[in-house]
Amino acid sequence: MAAARRSRAPWVLAAVVVMVAVGVLFAIYRTATPQPGAASAAARDRYAVGSPAVGALAPDFTLPNVTGHPAGAAPVSRLSDYRGKTVLLYFHEGLGCQPCWNQIRDLQNNPTVLSGLGVDQLVTITSGPGDLVAQKMADDRLTAPALVDSDLAVSKRYQANQYGMMGDDRDGHSFILVGPDGHIQWRADYGGSPNYTMYVAPEQLAADLRAGRTGG
Repeated sequence: MAAARRSRAPWVLAAVVVMVAVGVLFAIYRTATPQPGAASAAARDRYAVGSPAVGALAPDFTLPNVTGHPAGAAPVSRLSDYRGKTVLLYFHEGLGCQPCWNQIRDLQNNPTVLSGLGVDQLVTITSGPGDLVAQKMADDRLTAPALVDSDLAVSKRYQANQYGMMGDDRDGHSFILVGPDGHIQWRADYGGSPNYTMYVAPEQLAADLRAGRTGG
């Protein structure tokens, strides 16, 4: 009996080694393979994900759109107006944050970055006096819809004012991708601690969106 046990021992040891090796390889695979809807560890270092998050129905809103219009005569835009399209909402700090306006400029000047991801429209949202936001858009020759959330009511519903350098009285640097059915497909709040990011290179934004998107 002892001899039989000794003869089986190498096979048992070999089986254990193989099982451990398979487990290690599977763990490596899981780490290296992006899971649907999950941001990579590196992406999580770059941004937070606030609420409402991926999968939630994006709260509808109505805000004045000052692009190309004096503040007093600005028409209103509703999120529901874009139903059937994929919309990237960009909540930003606004006046006094030149990198925020550069962000709009660079996305506007590189349209294939967003169109290549199936994004139909970039919609920007910030607080501040409507006439000054309208003037800044005109001065920087920016044509994306500029919605003015003067009292932060919409920003607070989206918690976009929780990720900036100025406390909760200004938005940070949040992107929220809303799909054709009105549900959130991806979200990234870049503006918060510890990095306080106020600008994301379009290529990096596209990479993060592609990696973390669901429902696309």
